Amino acid sequence: MSTMLYRRLRRFAAGAAMSAALLALVCSASPAVEKVSDGVRQSIDAAVADVKPALVRIHVVSVDYDQGREVKREESGSGVIISKDGYVVTNHHVAGRAKQIVCTLTNKEEVDADLIGTDALADIAVIKLRGRNDFPFAQFSDSSKLAVGDYVLAMGSPLAISQSVTRGIVSNTEMVMPDLFWPSRFRLDGEDVGSIVRWIGHDAQIFPGNSGGPLVDLQGGIVGINEISMGLSGAIPSNLVKQVTQELIAKGKVSRSWIGVETQPLLKSAALQKGVLVSCAVDGSPAYKAGIKPGDVLVKLDGHDVDARYPEELPIFNQMVAALPVGKEVRAVVLRDGKEVPLTITTQERENAQARPVELKEWGICASNVSPFTAREMNRKSCDGALVKSVRPGGAANEAKPDIEEDDVILEVDGKPVKSVADLLDLTKKVTQDKTEPTPTLIAYEREDERYLTVVKIGVRSLEDPGLEAKKAWLPVRTQVLTEDLAQALGVPGRMGVRITHIYPDSAAEKAELKVGDLIVALDGYEIPASQPEDTEVLPSMVRKYKIGVTAELTVIRGKDEMKIPITLPESPRLAREMRKYHDESFEFTCRDVVFHDRAKENWKPGQQGVLVTEVGEGGWAALGRLAVGDLIVSVNGKPAPELEVFQTLMKQLIDEKPKAVTLQVRRGSHELYVELQPTWEAPTASGKTASAATEKPAGQ
Repeated sequence: MSTMLYRRLRRFAAGAAMSAALLALVCSASPAVEKVSDGVRQSIDAAVADVKPALVRIHVVSVDYDQGREVKREESGSGVIISKDGYVVTNHHVAGRAKQIVCTLTNKEEVDADLIGTDALADIAVIKLRGRNDFPFAQFSDSSKLAVGDYVLAMGSPLAISQSVTRGIVSNTEMVMPDLFWPSRFRLDGEDVGSIVRWIGHDAQIFPGNSGGPLVDLQGGIVGINEISMGLSGAIPSNLVKQVTQELIAKGKVSRSWIGVETQPLLKSAALQKGVLVSCAVDGSPAYKAGIKPGDVLVKLDGHDVDARYPEELPIFNQMVAALPVGKEVRAVVLRDGKEVPLTITTQERENAQARPVELKEWGICASNVSPFTAREMNRKSCDGALVKSVRPGGAANEAKPDIEEDDVILEVDGKPVKSVADLLDLTKKVTQDKTEPTPTLIAYEREDERYLTVVKIGVRSLEDPGLEAKKAWLPVRTQVLTEDLAQALGVPGRMGVRITHIYPDSAAEKAELKVGDLIVALDGYEIPASQPEDTEVLPSMVRKYKIGVTAELTVIRGKDEMKIPITLPESPRLAREMRKYHDESFEFTCRDVVFHDRAKENWKPGQQGVLVTEVGEGGWAALGRLAVGDLIVSVNGKPAPELEVFQTLMKQLIDEKPKAVTLQVRRGSHELYVELQPTWEAPTASGKTASAATEKPAGQ
């Protein structure tokens, strides 16, 4: 399993009555080592030698769509090379949503790869290694010849470590999700994987990261692709994998027929010996048009007998339906009221259960087309519109009144119809073109059976001008309040004021020869009324009333001595909230110029330059590159970035150049390091902006 699928199965199993027992089995200790004969040992060694050179560890940057954002995540899984020119088979849940793929071969070589095609229903994806055409590869064996008790080897990269091998036996050649898990199903992108996959159950241990790795027989052939673990491990049979893989390589997708029947095993009370029970014929579907009705028992399809009396037989029936020629007439026979009724069904191509979402930053939403499956689930007669999959809190759609919510369907923008996400992107571009601020736009959308109107301010917002604080006088020290107990302990009972805890170097306070530990009890003869921990702002507020450059007199207690110390009050340094900021949309982080307090806190040298990272968006390229809040960026691809204006210029240049990697030199605490960002450069947003564009300017600039 991949790390991601492992988490999903944990949540999936948690809803079942025996989840605790299942998870205990998944996480149980390794079984005792079983001795094998010399002959078996030799077969294992030969099989490993044949297949191990073809193993790959797959590191993926995948995307999900959550809270109105495209969120990038790092995942790892396994795969196996199946051709000399570098085609690799793995799971859809490993690589099906990949933006970047890097594969590690058994010789430790790292090779970039491209996603060729993916199929969520069978949980199979094909990727292709770049660079050459002389890769070692493994071959498929016939999974139908497997028998319970046969030795098998699970090969892959569990927990993202180097390639490994575990041994076991085939425990079940017809493993399906048990009714115990009802109503939960194993779904990927809306597809019920168990409806078409009948797993090879085996007891060779697999762990997160094993997903996509081969299950190998002792002849060195691939008999399955490992996918799940729920006590027993489960592998997708190689005969199904081979069929799906060949189609993905040839066409980039899998074409399947659909007739529109929902089926279940024969009822126990029916006492029938063959057929499958039709529970539903979807309105408007080929089966519905052919006259198939709920309660019919389908016994023949396209000349083949249908036999699905048990749950283990349903995936085979569904494979039979999927393999029918698309757009062709096929003969069917149903039992109805004890009589055989012949029918003719014209198949149609099966659509994916869900359409792939896209992010619309100008709206703060992720949206997708409305697939036929989704339209039926929503009781919609049409697939027109753009389906809102998620909404970003605080985004334009969220702040509209009334707001747009998840599962709403956007129908019109400024009076113009939206038939698809492509229409929505095109209309968004027209609304935002040549605009520097969000544009209020009338939107029509559907929520269940109601049609709403709202106004959405479409566009990427600039960050607000933070403004400048009024210039004030400042005492360049840090202090703590002289509480009643502290005054008693220091031998000055009844006195109020503050104790100096830090003096800023090269400051007026240092020149006045103030010391850490001094007690300031009065300012120009006025007692400082600070005696409670919450009185931290009493002295600063008194100082701020003075004009900058005025000399004030501090009454200070040092040890047993009380003295008067004059100090010329300087201008207060600028605050962090006053500094202009730059937000980079491509890498999803925010930074600003540094202030005096940053340098003092980090003990940087007075001449230290750079820009300070203040926010890093979860799931963005910056986060994946391990950029952190508090990092001081000092250079970009080797070019110094002494201040925000220079840094912004360097980042804008990258938008045009689109290098494969962006290297940031940063200071992190007392350490210096390089952070490498490796983006997949996006096409411009509808407004034409790819990066950034959001820059704060302080007042007066």
